Amino acid sequence: MYIDNKILIGKSGDEDLFIVPSMANRHGLITGASGSGKTITLKVMAESFSSMGVPVFLADIKGDLAATCMPGEANEKLNQRLASLGIENFEYKGFPSIFWDVFGRNGHPIRTPIQSMDTTILSRMLGLNETQAGVLAIVFRIARENNYEIIDTKDLRLVLQYVAENAKEYTIQYGNVASQSIGTIQRALLKLEEQGGDYLFGEPGIDINDFLKTNSNGMGNINILHAVELYQKPDLYATFLLWILSTLNSKLPEVGDMDKPKIVFFFDEAHLLFNEIPSDMLSNVIQIVKLIRSKGVGLYFISQSPADIPNEILAQLGNKVQHTLRAYTPQDQKVIRAVADSYRANPEFNTEEAIMSLGTGEAIVSFLNERGEPNIVNKGTILPPQSMMGALDDSMRLMMINRSEFKGKYDTVVDRESAYEIISKNMQEAQEQAEQEKARIEEEKAQKEAEKEAERIRKEEEKAKKEEERARKEAEREAEKQRKNSWGYKVEKQAGRTANSALNSLGRKVVNELFKSFFKKK
Repeated sequence: MYIDNKILIGKSGDEDLFIVPSMANRHGLITGASGSGKTITLKVMAESFSSMGVPVFLADIKGDLAATCMPGEANEKLNQRLASLGIENFEYKGFPSIFWDVFGRNGHPIRTPIQSMDTTILSRMLGLNETQAGVLAIVFRIARENNYEIIDTKDLRLVLQYVAENAKEYTIQYGNVASQSIGTIQRALLKLEEQGGDYLFGEPGIDINDFLKTNSNGMGNINILHAVELYQKPDLYATFLLWILSTLNSKLPEVGDMDKPKIVFFFDEAHLLFNEIPSDMLSNVIQIVKLIRSKGVGLYFISQSPADIPNEILAQLGNKVQHTLRAYTPQDQKVIRAVADSYRANPEFNTEEAIMSLGTGEAIVSFLNERGEPNIVNKGTILPPQSMMGALDDSMRLMMINRSEFKGKYDTVVDRESAYEIISKNMQEAQEQAEQEKARIEEEKAQKEAEKEAERIRKEEEKAKKEEERARKEAEREAEKQRKNSWGYKVEKQAGRTANSALNSLGRKVVNELFKSFFKKK
C-alpha cells in the first residue's frame, strides 16, 4: 500500500515495514516455501508501485494475479488482519492492468524479430552447446552482411540452409561451419516451434516503452504476462524473461538516481532463470543487474530459497522479504543458517529460529534506508492486497483486453519481405537461370546433334554415291570383260589383226616403192 510517500509492505507491531521509493530500484528478493505467502507479498508490492505511478511487469504463472484489475472484497479474515495491523480506512480497489501473452490468447501478443534477440539468449532458448552457439552467431553475421533480415523462424530456417549450402565459401573467413551443427540448430528450431516458441518471433515487435505507461490518473500500469502455458516450457519461460531484461537494459537511457523507479520487474520462479545457465550468460546477467538500476529499473526475484539465486546477484538485492523456510535435511538447515547470517541481526529475536517459525503471511524483512544501508532485520505481518485475490473470469479478461489502449496494435502479424522472401527469390532466379542455362546447353547439344546427323547423312550419301560409281564401273568392267570373252569379239579381234597385218604389209610395199623411185631419180 502506498501511503505517506512510502511503500508500506507490512507491520511489526506499531512499526511500519516499508520500502523507500528512491531505494526501490536497488532490487529485491521475495523467498519462502510453497504456500508461505510470496504471491501476496508480490501483489502488495505491485499495487504499491502502481499507486506510486510506477509501472510494473510481472508473470502470472498460476493465473491468480490477473484479478489485480478488480477491487478486493472485505471478509472476516481480512478485517481481523487489518485490525491486528492497526490499519483503518483500508481501500479495496482494482489497478490498471494490461494483459500480455506470448501465444496471443489471453492477452496482447508479445513478439520480437529474431534478429533483435541476442544470439546468446537465443542459443539457450534452443538448447545449443558452445560450438553450435558459435555457428549460430556466424549465421547471424552472414545474414547481416547480406542484408537478410531474420524476422521469424522461416527466415532463420532458410538462412541456415543458405549458409549450409555455401559453407565452403564462409569457412575461411569465419571458421568451420559444420553441417552437423546446422542440422542440430534446425532440429532445435523445430522443437521450439512445436512448443509454440515461434509465436514469440515476428512483427510488429513489442515496443518496450509500452511497458512503461501510466493511466490517466497517473497510476502505473501493471503489465501481467499470462504465463500459465509458458511456464510449462521452463527454458522458453526463462529465456523470454531474460530477453525482456536484456531489452530493457539495451533500450533505456541512463537516468542516474531517481525519486522512484521508471519500472519494476518481478521475476517469479527465478530459479528457472539460473538453472544450468552458461557461465558467459550468467556473467552478462550479473552485469545487467548491477547496471540497470541506473536506468531506473528495479528487479525483484521470487523463489523458494535464496540459494536459488547466484551469490553475485544476491549481493545486489537490497530489499528482502523472507517467508518461512522448512528444514528437513542438514542441507536445508545450512541454507537457513546462511540466509539468517545475511541479515543485520536484531537483538530481539534469533533470525534463524524466526525463519523456521513464521506463519503464513508473516515474514522477516530488511529494506534499505534513505542512505542505501540495510535496516536491521525485523519480523512482521504482510498487508493484504487491495485488489481481488483469485482467478479472473474469462469474460472480464476479454473485456479488459478489448478496452486496452493497445487493442489492435499487435494483434495482426505483419509478414513483410525478409530473409525468406529474398533468399527464396534469389533461389528461384538461380533456378530459372540454371534452367535457362540447361535449356541453352540442351539446345546447343541438339543443334550439334542435328549438325552431326546432317554430316552423317551427307557422308552416307557420298558413300552411297561412291558405292554406286564403283558398282557402275565394276558393271562396266564386267560387261567389257564379258564382251571380250564373247565369240563375236574374238572374230572381230582376229579380223582386226588380219586387216592390220595386211595394211602393214601394203604399207611397207608402198614405202619401199617410194624409196626406190626416189633414189632412181638421183
